[in-house]
Amino acid sequence: MKKSKHLSYLLEINLAMLFISTSGALGKYVELPVPITIATRGILAFIVLYSYCRLKGISLRVQSSDRLVVILSGVLMSLHWLTYFYALQMSNVAIGMLSLFTYPVITAFLEPLILNTKFQKIHVLLGILVLCGIYFLTPDFNTGNSVTLAVGMGILSALFYALRNIILKSKTANYHGSILMVYQTGIIGLLLLPALLFVELDALLGQWEGIVALAVLTTAIGHTLFLMTFKHFSITSISIISSIQPVYGILIGAIFLSEFPSWTTIVGGIFILGSVIIESIRTSR
Repeated sequence: MKKSKHLSYLLEINLAMLFISTSGALGKYVELPVPITIATRGILAFIVLYSYCRLKGISLRVQSSDRLVVILSGVLMSLHWLTYFYALQMSNVAIGMLSLFTYPVITAFLEPLILNTKFQKIHVLLGILVLCGIYFLTPDFNTGNSVTLAVGMGILSALFYALRNIILKSKTANYHGSILMVYQTGIIGLLLLPALLFVELDALLGQWEGIVALAVLTTAIGHTLFLMTFKHFSITSISIISSIQPVYGILIGAIFLSEFPSWTTIVGGIFILGSVIIESIRTSR
């Protein structure tokens, strides 16, 4: 990979991460039950992405051999969003986002098993750095502690996210990122549609700014850009490089929600984000 192209791809990932990182602050800003927030986010994002594909003349046809994978990716994405937003509600933007970023180490161990790629020993070291970061995020291991529960929920979300990324890796070469996100958001909206029966219309309209921002900025733009970067790196490399996301998310949370991380959260973040720098330098060679 030429250095100029590599830099371009790294900038592309960072732009995607900037958009996706708005999910932390927006997840705290929208004051609705999590299933309702995710359902409306999925439905609105589906409408936006479907309209975009039609406007651009992008075919939404998926080969029959790929349909099961696309459906499964939608289910995993739904579980990822649900558990991640519960983690945000139980703690704050910093804890929620940093605990989610155990997914690089999960990916590093799962990708060779699922995609039969070569296992790289350096990823063990990077995984240890991430785990050290999680140690500093968790105040204690009392399951009655809301922050501990939030970290656990974030790690579960990371597992769903890692699995979704891995199974989609082989499909991104054949489909535009927006096509895959059309189906994923459609499946999410369909699965969680019953949740909308338990909310008043006035409550939804009162939160429309945050929901629209989640659907358009975070999902339609951010996740589509992210999927398009899958063509240029291994899933493990992408997951580690994209760990810059919590930095953006914490900064956004500090600016718009006045949520400032504690010193232990900062130390944990340094360990986690240290893996980003190492992997970025390693993949650029």
